[in-house]
Amino acid sequence: MFTHEDLSRLQAQSLKMQSYIRKQTYSPEREKSLRRFSSWEVAELIFKVNQSTLRGRLASDPSLPQGHVEADGRQRWYSLEEINEIRRRLKVSRKSLMPKRPQGKRAIRAAVANFKGGAGKSTVALHFAHAAALDGYRVLCVDFDPQATLSHSMGLTDVAEEYTVWGIMARDLIHETERMNAVSRGAESGTALPQRRIPSQITDMGLDNLRVTDFIKPTNWPTIDIVPSCANAAFVEFASAQYRHLNPEWSFFAAVSRYLDTLPADAYDMIIFDCPPAIGYQSMNAVFAADVLYIPSGPGYWEYDSTTSFIGQLAEALEDLSAFNGVVPAGTSGLPKMFQDIRFLITRYEAGNDLHRAMREAFYKVFGDRMTESPIEMTRAVEQSGRFLSSIYETDYRDMTRETWRRARSSFDRAYEEFREHMLTAWEKLEDEA
Repeated sequence: MFTHEDLSRLQAQSLKMQSYIRKQTYSPEREKSLRRFSSWEVAELIFKVNQSTLRGRLASDPSLPQGHVEADGRQRWYSLEEINEIRRRLKVSRKSLMPKRPQGKRAIRAAVANFKGGAGKSTVALHFAHAAALDGYRVLCVDFDPQATLSHSMGLTDVAEEYTVWGIMARDLIHETERMNAVSRGAESGTALPQRRIPSQITDMGLDNLRVTDFIKPTNWPTIDIVPSCANAAFVEFASAQYRHLNPEWSFFAAVSRYLDTLPADAYDMIIFDCPPAIGYQSMNAVFAADVLYIPSGPGYWEYDSTTSFIGQLAEALEDLSAFNGVVPAGTSGLPKMFQDIRFLITRYEAGNDLHRAMREAFYKVFGDRMTESPIEMTRAVEQSGRFLSSIYETDYRDMTRETWRRARSSFDRAYEEFREHMLTAWEKLEDEA
């Protein structure tokens, strides 16, 4: 027979293994650090200019970052901070190296969602965030998944639950209840309206006093921040059901949207959500806050079947929100929920696999122009990066054959470039910030 004590003992054993893995994966300080990028990568893969052209421009202006020179003097390596300084100061053929960003718009938000576990949601979110950062964008990730894979991949391990999405939702409950009570007290009706009460175990946590920035943590990438998750935040589904009982009029699904609305419009360029493998309180917050919905799926029949179920259940859940009569105090979202774009992306694809090719064709027949053109291919480099909680962009090409690394990176580059174009199109459609 086994009890909670046995589960706690097993967890303690697992935590020891986690510590060992981090020592092998991260720096000696047990903190994940970002590698430098070679001049070849900076020129051809990041700036997409001729390598000799970039070298010549850097040599002609010694005030530009010159990178770190290897002992043999043959290669220079640049930090992301140095790359971004070069990007800001340098033009090639009179063209800016800065990424496109529509004027007067807030950050564009994308939710990577599907309730099929193993569909590649965290992998896609991680790689798109890293690719966008290398592209020059400032990125905020929001980890809605209690498994916290994205948070761990970003180097965050010791996260308290009050600084996760659960904390944002509980804080929102307090603020929204106070707002509703103030409206009730200010009503002109002669009948006193009942005041909604929040139990002390919630109000005494001090969540209502947390600043917006308290939930945002830096990562090992200087232009990527994250609202992290942790295993202790798994009870958010149970807690949220209790909160709705305390205040049935609380629009729980708009909590994160309201939170993001308070960020300065120019604080970030892209906001990427990693959603849990279920439709619940957290995933509905992600979906409601998103401008673009990206749905990854593996190339198997059961994954296609699960994706079909997911979009059906999501449609029903969004329809149920009409009970709030379209009146939701969220500045950038309203009811009925509308997305600027919806896309389906195939992951773990093997071009030489007959079943994968057939299933990809089936996806195209069903979803048509909602399908992305570039699947994410399964390669040995992708498998290896996943094992070590790193993206292919963090992996040094010298750790494997350059061809293996290049093939994996090219797959994610193509998928990201398509993602970026969809995001830019959706971005232009957003209303200008007041």
